[in-house]
Amino acid sequence: MDSSNASTKEIKNPRVIFKNLKSDYFLVKLFDNLLRKKSLEIVKFNKYIKERMNMSIKDYKEYAEKFSSIELEIKLVKKNYGNFINYDIKNEQYYHIYFDNNEEETGRSFLIENEDINSIKIIIDYQVESFKELFIYCECIESIYFKKFFRNNITNMCSMFNKCTSLKELNLSNFNTENVTDMSWMFAGCSSLKELNLSNFNTENVTDMSVMFCDCSSLKELNLSNFNTNNVTEMDNMFNKCSSLEEINLSNFNTDKVTKMSWMFNECSSLKKLDISNFNTNNVVHINKMFNGCSEQLIMEIKAKYKNIKEEAFI
Repeated sequence: MDSSNASTKEIKNPRVIFKNLKSDYFLVKLFDNLLRKKSLEIVKFNKYIKERMNMSIKDYKEYAEKFSSIELEIKLVKKNYGNFINYDIKNEQYYHIYFDNNEEETGRSFLIENEDINSIKIIIDYQVESFKELFIYCECIESIYFKKFFRNNITNMCSMFNKCTSLKELNLSNFNTENVTDMSWMFAGCSSLKELNLSNFNTENVTDMSVMFCDCSSLKELNLSNFNTNNVTEMDNMFNKCSSLEEINLSNFNTDKVTKMSWMFNECSSLKKLDISNFNTNNVVHINKMFNGCSEQLIMEIKAKYKNIKEEAFI
């Protein structure tokens, strides 16, 4: 049987594909990887086989990344319990969860009180397109490390880590945010987080950053100089109640399309300086209490430097 002419119905056994690929090394290797990672739907993959049998290294990488699973490790707060992940029940089969070093999958997304589990490995298959509220209210998590994140099909990260109040460490160095449009409430309520490195974030497609860092009360510094905000329309409450924040680098912020800035720096009482010289507030409709609760000295400096900021931003 020639796999390039075979119908999808004919291929019921994955190993049939191996037989017909013959010496096509890259395609065989790709298929083998996918099969072992449990991230493969045979019918879908057969469609791609029929499209192209000869693959270059570049092609192989492209397909490998398309079908690749996202892998992450979670460390837990000792003797805590409750949910450690939240996912849509219809996508349950795409989340593979392992407790400690156990090689068998568990069917649970929660911990039982006094359960002796220290770490969790999670593998998320390529079918998942949204991480909205993925870890919301997961108060038993101490750290999350995204070990592998090649795919760029995730579009929604709204409230992804919202209210992870015990989260102390978040390694996002491998994160792919290339096509994310919604980052609202993403880190809101991460009150134990002292450091946050977002240097590799691609935000060119993001439109909503409202409440993004609200109540990150332990953060002292936040460098967002790499953020592309060309398409952002909402920034209200973005840094609200970041009471320990002493410095924010917003040097690359473009606010031309922003319409909401109310409560943006509310209760940033430790903020010593703020460079918003590149802020354009012409299209801002909601700007009330933008600097409410900031130090008197900072407010005086802002009023003196930036005459374009409306008075209602300070009251």
